[in-house]
Amino acid sequence: MSKIHTDHDATTKASSDFGHIVHATPNGVFRPTFPADIVALIRLSLSQPTPFTVAPRGKGHSSRGQAFAPGGIVIDMSALGDHGHHTSHRIDVSVDRMYVDAGGEQLWIDVLHTALKHGLTPRVWTDYLRITVGGTLSNAGIGGQAFRHGPQISNVHELDVVTGMGEMITCSPEVNSALFFAVLGGLGQFGVITRARIRLEPAPKRVKWVRIAYSDVHPFTTDQELLISKRASGSGFDYVEGQVQLNWTLTQGRRSSSFFSATDLARLTGLAIDTGSVAIYYIEGAMYYDDNTAASVDQKLDALLEELSFVRGFVFVRDASYVEFLDRVGREEQNLRSAGAWDVPHPWLNLFVPRSRILHFDAAVFKGILRNANPVGLILMYPMNKDMWDDRMTAMTPDEDVFYAVGLLRSAVAGGSGGDVEQLERENAAVLELCDLAGGGIGCRQYLPHHASRDGWRRHFGAKWGRVADLKARYDPRAILSPGQGIFPPPPPPSPPPPAAGEPITAS
Repeated sequence: MSKIHTDHDATTKASSDFGHIVHATPNGVFRPTFPADIVALIRLSLSQPTPFTVAPRGKGHSSRGQAFAPGGIVIDMSALGDHGHHTSHRIDVSVDRMYVDAGGEQLWIDVLHTALKHGLTPRVWTDYLRITVGGTLSNAGIGGQAFRHGPQISNVHELDVVTGMGEMITCSPEVNSALFFAVLGGLGQFGVITRARIRLEPAPKRVKWVRIAYSDVHPFTTDQELLISKRASGSGFDYVEGQVQLNWTLTQGRRSSSFFSATDLARLTGLAIDTGSVAIYYIEGAMYYDDNTAASVDQKLDALLEELSFVRGFVFVRDASYVEFLDRVGREEQNLRSAGAWDVPHPWLNLFVPRSRILHFDAAVFKGILRNANPVGLILMYPMNKDMWDDRMTAMTPDEDVFYAVGLLRSAVAGGSGGDVEQLERENAAVLELCDLAGGGIGCRQYLPHHASRDGWRRHFGAKWGRVADLKARYDPRAILSPGQGIFPPPPPPSPPPPAAGEPITAS
């Protein structure tokens, strides 16, 4: 039986994503059992006079149709390893060599649980774990551990990739290195990741999970930058992120959260009112520990907090298991699903902002464009160290030693004050205009990027554009892979040959 499904249910599911902003219907959905099936699909495409486009799709957690294949074939990566009644997890841990081999379709939550059975864990996590290994590695994979270990793409030893030429290639920094570095952060343009070998380390058991509040952006950013400078093992936090809570959402928003109690939120609201601040900022930190370090972790935390300049009295500490901490967004997802607030439009905008411009960004965006906004969702803001990124990879970052990840992770909840998608889109457009380097702006880079034009993509890649175009020509010359990104339009169908001399021309 064909592995290509053209029924309405299959194609409809593949025509939408987490963003619920754009829609595009494929001609079919391909459900491979083995990586070799993906090879066969791509070779089938290349055998056609006009190849069809192909897009791998994990959990469809993109927001702008990046995993779409309009009129082409979407690969349902979750089908890999599914042999009827028996499903192979395709997650294999090497305890001696401290790595895990994970299929590109595997969810990070499953990689976590499998590694923990051996007392091991990957070093870097995205905030949300129910997304795929191949999906995050095609972008970068960032989170609060990236200041110390780099993004997820900096923690990969080896990949298996099916290129746009229909070749299965194993690659690493030493073997087929051009493909290896191209694919990491490559937005699916050069190949489909079917396996990744990911570095592991001994897993902690528990976490001191801390949030500390600021009413002023200056000490907030100064303290964050101090914390990410403490990179020696055993020094400082193991995880550093930050959030921005606009005053309006504190006074009008819901009265509880997965971290703060209603009493905590009332105190924070009072802080915003008393200080007249447009926003309250939180540093979120985590200090890992196990049985050997449990006796000293509180003393270590107290000593670290003494170095910081948060509003005294506004420190909130929870003790959690390692898994409970890492899967915190998974619990929030269940709450949002129960409230009918998960499958709604998500016009998310993720940016990397140079450190030298972060205060300007704060003033222009949080105290300007979004000053009177009442967003439903999170605003993230935390710094990373550029030297933990490998510039040979396709992922783009600003050209400064420290840059900030800023995530406007807002939802258009039907019937609520955040329900106007058009308003959120206008605000995003204003932020992007502010950032546009070509117009003399701040010089941000988009993370999980979306650009509407080829010029936009040229500016996004900057000096790397020529290399990216050369790699595309080498590994996907027919431009059939991941067309939803909109970087390289598929070539038009071939023109018919001109008629031979004396041959009549007929219309068809």
